[in-house]
Amino acid sequence: MEPSSSSSSSSSSAATATCNGQKRKSNAPTAHERAKRLKIVQEGEETLECGRSFRSPRISVLLDHIQQPITLNELTELLHYAALGKTGGIKQPSWCRLRHQKRIKAVNVVIVEGLTQSHFYKHYLTLQHLRTSYTTRVTFIPPSTDLASGIFSSEVPESDDPSLSQRHNESSKLHNALRCHPVITKFGTQRRGLTAYVLTQEEMIKRHYPVKGMPGFEDYVCIDSVDYVTDNSPLYGLDCEMCLTEKGYELARVSLVDSDGNCVMDDLVKPQDRILNYLTRFSGITAEMLRPITTNLQDVQRKLRALLPSDAVLVGHSLNNDLMALKLVHRHVIDTSLLYRREFGQRFKLKVLAETVLKRQIQTEEKKGHDPIEDAVAALELAQYFIKTGPLQVVELHLEELWGYTVVEESTDCAPAPTPSHRFVDRLQTLGRSIAFLGKRSDIALDLSKQLWHNSDKELLASFRRQTKCPFLSVLQFSSLSDYLKRYSSHQEHQYQRVCAKIRDMCVVFAGPFPPGFSEREVRRLFCCCGPVRKIKMLNTTVRVHAEVEFELLEGAMLALKTLNGLNMQGQSIKVQRPVNESVLDLDLTLNALTGDNLNTSHLYTVKLSPSMAECIQISAKFNGHTLDPTYSGITPVTTVNGFPPVKVNGKKLQPTTTKSKLSEETVRETFGHFGTVERVVLLAKPGKHARHAYIKFENSEGKQAALCSSEDLRKENYLICPSLTPPHLPSWVAGTMPITTVEAEDDEEGTHMHSSSQDQQVDVMMRKLDRRLRKLFRSLQDSTLSVVVLLGNTSPHGQLPGLCLMEVKQGS
Repeated sequence: MEPSSSSSSSSSSAATATCNGQKRKSNAPTAHERAKRLKIVQEGEETLECGRSFRSPRISVLLDHIQQPITLNELTELLHYAALGKTGGIKQPSWCRLRHQKRIKAVNVVIVEGLTQSHFYKHYLTLQHLRTSYTTRVTFIPPSTDLASGIFSSEVPESDDPSLSQRHNESSKLHNALRCHPVITKFGTQRRGLTAYVLTQEEMIKRHYPVKGMPGFEDYVCIDSVDYVTDNSPLYGLDCEMCLTEKGYELARVSLVDSDGNCVMDDLVKPQDRILNYLTRFSGITAEMLRPITTNLQDVQRKLRALLPSDAVLVGHSLNNDLMALKLVHRHVIDTSLLYRREFGQRFKLKVLAETVLKRQIQTEEKKGHDPIEDAVAALELAQYFIKTGPLQVVELHLEELWGYTVVEESTDCAPAPTPSHRFVDRLQTLGRSIAFLGKRSDIALDLSKQLWHNSDKELLASFRRQTKCPFLSVLQFSSLSDYLKRYSSHQEHQYQRVCAKIRDMCVVFAGPFPPGFSEREVRRLFCCCGPVRKIKMLNTTVRVHAEVEFELLEGAMLALKTLNGLNMQGQSIKVQRPVNESVLDLDLTLNALTGDNLNTSHLYTVKLSPSMAECIQISAKFNGHTLDPTYSGITPVTTVNGFPPVKVNGKKLQPTTTKSKLSEETVRETFGHFGTVERVVLLAKPGKHARHAYIKFENSEGKQAALCSSEDLRKENYLICPSLTPPHLPSWVAGTMPITTVEAEDDEEGTHMHSSSQDQQVDVMMRKLDRRLRKLFRSLQDSTLSVVVLLGNTSPHGQLPGLCLMEVKQGS
């Protein structure tokens, strides 16, 4: 049993025992008096504490949004407000509240790729830091685009405050914009020779270029090249077209042009594997064109090695794809998609650059596919233009056309100023806020002033913690688990089914034996006093009647075990117990952890009983374990009332519901307000029905503990209570996930049970490492940092597997 869970559980039990012991004394104070004393002590302690605690920033989800999943738009809405606030013209998010935003000192976002909400609850006990350090938790729908890019490039709403717009315009003069422009940030303002734009080996590795000695490129052919090129080295433009084969994309045509734009090679290539799609729309390749071709990949490689001088510099647009198709390693390359840089890693299409910079139309709809010679010439001339013109003048000449700025001439001696950018990262950089992105080397490329790439999550964490000054906005992308889980996609898809089954088992109780002839309606009516019942399955034998009762909430099952076990029916006690199977082996640990979950620390679950049902339970509790008075007749079914058969207790009819058993927010606040300030009441009722169950959220945990200590007094007022267990956002997760078909679930259970168990154990080890790293990261953040952890979720062929967004503002120790 985990220390945090057991200690909270034992302290709660001790407190309850003490309270119950005091109740036996005739001169013991009433529940309301004890609550009042506790409240006075609590207020005194709060007065002694630092008065600034109530002014510390904190985050919470609005009541009407707690069971709704959020998307990238809602997440960026929060990040914009946290970073810019009302002074930046940003309104409070529509779905949550961030109080005292002005005290936020930094924003940290951790993206955990590949993990879903199912993983979180499957390994709930393992993820101790995530479940205990974050007080806000909502379901997250995975975006169709890269999340990190989506955060940085999200549009910040325009401010309605004219003074804010004026201040922003004044700070957005052209020289400021150019200083932060991605091209200027990378290459500076001075005109330089071609060697300044040749990719370094580190950049080639980062951009997924074939590099000698790197894993995955062992069978690639290397072109003999000098160690270093000069500004006078020749440029060669290269472009390839591919077809789709059984083994993926393979080379179908290659074109090479020299520095003057003359074609020195244009060969069709026969793919080695069977062609599935010629991709004629893009490649221009048809079956007729390739039918007579005998040239293969090795022939092309030999020809290129013979044609290219040792100091040649290859030029292309996203040239890494061409070299991978050629299975060729070349040391000196210039990539035009990286010369004309855009913010956050997006790249201009070659067609757009040719039309804007070269004033030339390529890849037009009239042509059948792309012309690789034309594309190779375009890439070559774009590189030559950039080298000759210089980065500063390239940006100034094409600022509006390519990068979206509108230049306005203010005076003859004043540089033109672009219209202010409304992208999130631009706003932060204009305000002088530092920004950083740290992740594993991958296909995304975010052109920020500070981005660090790492080969593992361990390196990433160490790099972040080594920073002497944490950036204002930092985004970290953890990918190690994703790489492992991608190999077991079917395992992921079936895990949702297993986790849902585990939650279902936690909501199920078995009860019996019941008197002969006891019906499903009677069982439902009896157990509805503990919580909403989802379904009942009668288990009849020739002699006895039992039932399997599945509640909608975990609290319903807990109350049934606590109050209905041992209930005497017609002189015989019924047993209420949990199912016994593999999924509930750690049930006690899980329930203790859920009770101590930060989402539930101040929450209480309550049921309002009808007077006759309360008397029934009281009588059963009184005589449980003793010989009953012969005059006690137990509970006997009689005629039906409102569709349900009422029962008699000592001759009194037990009605299914009365006006006294209905709950209202006013009565709940009046009853439980004596124990502490009630922040909100959530009534649980189906449309058109009266509520008899409710969740109560106190302002702090002391109010909840005071109510639990007074459970016996509350029972006399016909209230049953227990600590809250069900995470508030859970329904949005279950509703937002497409279930896997029964056949698939059965196949998984029968055919891959042992394999899945082994995978679960491996994932559990990796989860434990992830949780430790996230804990170290959280501890390294400065106080008053908004920390957001996003378990990204994913999309499978069977539907979406939602993720989870955890939020907390780190407070001082």
